[in-house]
Amino acid sequence: MSDESPSDRFKSVLAGTSRAIAHEKEIEVNWTADAPSASGGTFRLPMPGRSLPRGAAMQARGYADSFALKMRHHNDKLHMRNAPSEPSARACYDAVEAVRYEALGSNAYPGMRENLDASLMARMASDPIMRAETPDQVPVQSALALMLREKLTGQPIPEAARAGVDMVRSWIEEKAGGDFDALAQSIQDQDAFQTLSLDMLQHLELTRPEDIEQPPEEPDDQDGDEETEEDQEGDESGEEQQPSEMAAEPSQGENEGESESEGEASDEMEEGQEGDEGEEGMMPVRPNRPWTEIPEGFDYKVFTDAYDEIVAAAELCDDEELTRLRAYLDAQLKGLQGVVTRLANRLQRRLMAQQSRSWDFDQEEGLLDAARLARVVVSPGQSLSYKIERDVEFKDTVVTLLLDNSGSMRGRPISIAAISADVLARTLERCGVKVEILGFTTRNWKGGLSRDAWLTAGKPPHPGRLNDLRHIIYKQADEPWRRARKNLGLMMREGLLKENIDGEALLWAHQRLLARPEDRRILMVISDGAPVDDSTLSVNSAGYLEAHLRKVIEWIEARSPVQLVAIGIGHDVTRYYRRAVTIMDAEQLGGTMIEQLAGLFEEE
Repeated sequence: MSDESPSDRFKSVLAGTSRAIAHEKEIEVNWTADAPSASGGTFRLPMPGRSLPRGAAMQARGYADSFALKMRHHNDKLHMRNAPSEPSARACYDAVEAVRYEALGSNAYPGMRENLDASLMARMASDPIMRAETPDQVPVQSALALMLREKLTGQPIPEAARAGVDMVRSWIEEKAGGDFDALAQSIQDQDAFQTLSLDMLQHLELTRPEDIEQPPEEPDDQDGDEETEEDQEGDESGEEQQPSEMAAEPSQGENEGESESEGEASDEMEEGQEGDEGEEGMMPVRPNRPWTEIPEGFDYKVFTDAYDEIVAAAELCDDEELTRLRAYLDAQLKGLQGVVTRLANRLQRRLMAQQSRSWDFDQEEGLLDAARLARVVVSPGQSLSYKIERDVEFKDTVVTLLLDNSGSMRGRPISIAAISADVLARTLERCGVKVEILGFTTRNWKGGLSRDAWLTAGKPPHPGRLNDLRHIIYKQADEPWRRARKNLGLMMREGLLKENIDGEALLWAHQRLLARPEDRRILMVISDGAPVDDSTLSVNSAGYLEAHLRKVIEWIEARSPVQLVAIGIGHDVTRYYRRAVTIMDAEQLGGTMIEQLAGLFEEE
């Protein structure tokens, strides 16, 4: 009998079915506890459980079918060619394309239709359209996709989302009702479907003709010729600094409201930086004292982890607010954007140089060696010389950026950290290096529900960590940069940045890296001080959190395959980390991150 478990057999069947649907021989299926995703020929699907309940199994099949249909019927270069730059329009553009290739499978195979329905319901469970109470709360991309799915497949709107769709149905039908018929006629032709989709977005007043984004150009100075500063700044501002505009909703006065909101956000940020009122008045002073020896028998513990959370950035605020916060971030950093992007281009050239060609010369076959043609001209009796390109190994790599989201980072430091991570992720993605961006803070100041539980328990001595952790996922490693870019605006949100417990955050990021399949794994920590949580430090021994951080770092550096590097902003991190650098001005962060990464990549 086979030693395979039912879930292993199910995974094998899913992989075989996906290969048949996609017409691809190399597809692998893995289980994941994170959001389902596809990267190349690897599908990461939600684990259905040991007993393979029917509903969960259908969801896994649905995700696999969707990924396979995308591989077969979707051309990513064609899709990117005229993708809108405005976030809401881009979300609609991506959503209707997904409806197109899923409809091709749904219409052809009844069994696949049921699977796709199951995965749709799983996705819709977290969609704001399910909870919308007014038209302004309805995500246009969700309503548009469901209405188009209804047209292309004949399937009704899911009951739970019907009320949300009905709030905007008349507006969508008035503006773009005629486009649905044309899209249905072009379902087999992605190029024509894309053109009609862009027309529909214009009819919905989500885009203008000049908003269509051209594909990003690679740096044209690969041979070492530096562009002028003015040329590069011009290119970069065109690529990265386009103003983020809100999508047109079926309501009036939106642009005015947005301007007011952004103005209010700007005022709030400036007021918070000038004084210590409100939550900032609670901010602890971060120690930068000399390290003391770890006590013998030191044992770190947690009073309760029942109130900790690991949360995606998009779950902490709605899509509209994320768009506004991202626009505010871009506006704050226009001057820095060009500098960091130029440095990132240099990193890209250095990475690509490691993948540059090397050759074996004087071969009997291969490519003609033009450099040695002269000797053939001088001596016609000489035979032609050929060269063969060598295979140069470049390790498959993933980089995790772990950003301190504590209150003392508020203002300029957190803004620069966010934009530096943004540009670095985009650059590394061009080079085939995956990037994960994580943040860490606490849910409350000076304790929280954990401290309340400790008080209720009678204040037992030496309780250990006594606050509620908040670990934030801004970008997953397999998530495209364009899809996650808006999430970094969350760092600009008032009230997000609180206290920090670095040791547990480092362990969390490290464990996520260990689960990755890449050969090289790099963890970069950005922090501006020692770990601080007043609630924990007030009832435990001095240096409690620092001691734990030190032990975690020593363990990772001594035993882990993960390469660890840290950057301290105005804080000496060299006493903790073996590979570390301290900068005194946050303006230096982007260049320092890039130089540190370049050094790691260039190591033998």
